[in-house]
Amino acid sequence: MNIRKNKEILEYSKVPDTDDDFSLIKRFNEGDESIFPGLVRKHKEKVRNIIYLTLGNINSVDDLAQEVFIAVYKNLSHFRFECRFTTWLYRITVNKCKDHRRKMKIRNVFIPLKETEEDLKYSPDIDSGEIQDIVKKAISKLPEKLRIPLLLKDIEGFSYQEIAEFVECEIGTVKSRIFRARESLRELLKPFEKELMV
Repeated sequence: MNIRKNKEILEYSKVPDTDDDFSLIKRFNEGDESIFPGLVRKHKEKVRNIIYLTLGNINSVDDLAQEVFIAVYKNLSHFRFECRFTTWLYRITVNKCKDHRRKMKIRNVFIPLKETEEDLKYSPDIDSGEIQDIVKKAISKLPEKLRIPLLLKDIEGFSYQEIAEFVECEIGTVKSRIFRARESLRELLKPFEKELMV
């Protein structure tokens, strides 16, 4: 099965967003490849968000998102309908991020402490429009084992059970990691406490 050109994969699709993921996947596996761009369009922004928050590097987002959906295209016939499509998709996304990190020989997910302090240093002239970027940057400082559960719970809205299946650990461990992630994030955002309360 030939893979469409990258640009074609991300093209607008007439498949409505209200279509259920499972029904779209079944149609694809029955030979209707025309629905694939709709599946991409439906989920690409969430995939891009996970890549950005996992790597903290905006320059890698689009290329890796493209790799994620090419992998989905190649492997969609193996989807077993035993979990939500988004759980399967996000696992592929995180694995692609890990692969990227290995290729780039990045062994530490943290930005060096000196840069962290400069990035999060209080500025009295901060604009309210920068708050979202500050929060994203702070999230990117968290270690991966805390960042991913926090992202899935507080941003993507997964249940504890779904997150436990996703990261392959006990629910109690997931809850503990999310608690620690929130506490760490609160500390990172302390310099911006007043701005965040506006």
